[in-house]
Amino acid sequence: MSDENPYAAPVSSITPPPPLPNDQVAKALSGLQYPLTLSFKILALTTQANVTDAAGRTVLHTKQKFFKFKEHVEIFTDSSRTTRLADIKTNKVIDWSARYFMTDASGGAIGSVGRRGWRSIWKAHYETFNPGDEVPDFSIKEENPGAKVADAILGEIPIIGILTGYLFHPRYLASRSNGEGAMRMTKQPAFFEGRFQIDKLGNMTSREEMNLILSFMMLVILERRRG
Repeated sequence: MSDENPYAAPVSSITPPPPLPNDQVAKALSGLQYPLTLSFKILALTTQANVTDAAGRTVLHTKQKFFKFKEHVEIFTDSSRTTRLADIKTNKVIDWSARYFMTDASGGAIGSVGRRGWRSIWKAHYETFNPGDEVPDFSIKEENPGAKVADAILGEIPIIGILTGYLFHPRYLASRSNGEGAMRMTKQPAFFEGRFQIDKLGNMTSREEMNLILSFMMLVILERRRG
């Protein structure tokens, strides 16, 4: 069996951008206060997610375009959607091995994330790559998969389903290849809303930080689709 990475991208699509003094990503993260809150409305027809910091500042807003043949998520600086900060696209039809590439508004690479195929059926497993890398820089794994299963099953039961958001709290840990924790995302209690807390656990560059935040966004979108 081939060891080729199933969601490897053409080298030309992940060329790292040159360092810029007015880096849009660094500007967006300037003064960011953790923990962050990622939230979305459960009953909305499209996935619209917001990220706010501990001071209540809106950091990111995203709206998924469902009817694009190649999946496309646009990232804005706020809910008015007047200033686009980044884009997330895949060059494949939606499948288990799709890899999602993140670029800033100028087209500079931020990074990419891919779901690790069949390993993610029971326990969510994603791998995040810095620009230009074909070996994962971060691994995002679900720490307590039983909580997600119970949430999904009981969530279908009338009345009880309303309370599952207060009973089960899936956690997702992003760590480096040496096992060092970088970020953790934990589902929070909420009615009629998906709400997650993102905590920063270690040091990283601004693009690594944005890469992981956007990777968590994609994780939420993809896991929501799976139910």
